Amino acid sequence: MKVVVLGAGIIGVCTAWYLLEQGHEVTVVDRQKDAALETSFANGAQISVSFCEPWANAGAPFKVAKWLLRDDSPLLFRPSLDPKQWIWGLSFLTQCTSAAFERNVEQLVQLGRYSHAALKDLVGQTGIEYERLERGILHFFSSQADFDNGVAGAEIMRRHGVDRRVLSREEVLKVEPALASFGANIFGGTFTPSDESGDACVFTQKLALLCQQRGAKFLWEHEVLQLSRTGSTIDQVQIASVRSGAKQDLKADAFVAAMGSYTPALVKPLGEFLNIYPAKGYSATLKLKKPEQASVVSLLDDTRKIAISRLGDSIRIAGTAELCGFDNDLDRPTSRTRCAALVRRYEELFPGVADLSEPNYWTGLRPSTPTNIPYIGRSRKASNLWINAGHGTLGWTHGAGSGLAMAELMAGRKPAMDFGCYGL
Repeated sequence: MKVVVLGAGIIGVCTAWYLLEQGHEVTVVDRQKDAALETSFANGAQISVSFCEPWANAGAPFKVAKWLLRDDSPLLFRPSLDPKQWIWGLSFLTQCTSAAFERNVEQLVQLGRYSHAALKDLVGQTGIEYERLERGILHFFSSQADFDNGVAGAEIMRRHGVDRRVLSREEVLKVEPALASFGANIFGGTFTPSDESGDACVFTQKLALLCQQRGAKFLWEHEVLQLSRTGSTIDQVQIASVRSGAKQDLKADAFVAAMGSYTPALVKPLGEFLNIYPAKGYSATLKLKKPEQASVVSLLDDTRKIAISRLGDSIRIAGTAELCGFDNDLDRPTSRTRCAALVRRYEELFPGVADLSEPNYWTGLRPSTPTNIPYIGRSRKASNLWINAGHGTLGWTHGAGSGLAMAELMAGRKPAMDFGCYGL
């Protein structure tokens, strides 16, 4: 079967890989000059099966309201006249119940386990190196109230079979001694040794090269314009060169839409509604002046809701989410404030360890659903169109599994996980 994959982030490239594994002819289209240069480029680097709680929970509305006027808040909601934002926001509120939270956690854990196993198999098969560290993820808390909430969260995850361990302050510092200078401010933590970290961009670009070696065709620097449908099937997709503007039509037996936050607009003319809204995330990547004093275990700072991951002789600090539409600008006052907050927090935790002169700031649009559960499955409006989008902050965690699940579904098989695939 000839398949066109639209999007070359972690989701699109993993989908292409598994389709090649099944013997299909694959073409991948992306507007960038290489893979993983948008949402997958500089994320938090964590593969966090155990830390996949949905944003929507019983306490979320209060927290969002409290953060409305803070430019450096973990989740910033900027109300606008965009109806898609309000539809998303109202749907989010319906998920802010204990029952919905438990239901959504179960789905995310199932996909996470499936994906982590797929990633391990893929890495074992290919030998791809991407600054991988299998040291677990450590979540630390800077107040007793936050720690108490963390203990409750750990109990929820244990009910779903996740080994998230509750640690005292002393045990936190034993797992990651580099936190010693901040130790007096730590009230405890939770730790899952099976989680890991690594550079998603490096991984995706290397996997894309392997896909090319296996015969996949990559059309770089091509915008995806529109899908053409006859009856219940897609005939072709129209694309255009970013450089020349020249248009061409690609015909195929099947099409996969894996364009992150831009997927809903692509499928909307078909009558397909995907409740995905972009959440603008930020990161800073710092060179280390004192690598021997830097953390090695991947960290979650509960107070600031940021992830800290070691990538060789660099450190990645990532986090915060801003619901402000399709805004990738790093120069807005709010953006500068949020970027500076990431670096300032790292310096509080690890004074003098990193070179702050070149913070290498980045921002990207995380394609978020109100439940945090992605759309993986067949379109409801076209029999040969497949959707793989809406992974939010968990694209790296769920990337390999989402690609494998997509290939399985396209082959007429149900993936070996208890997950509600779209269109079934």
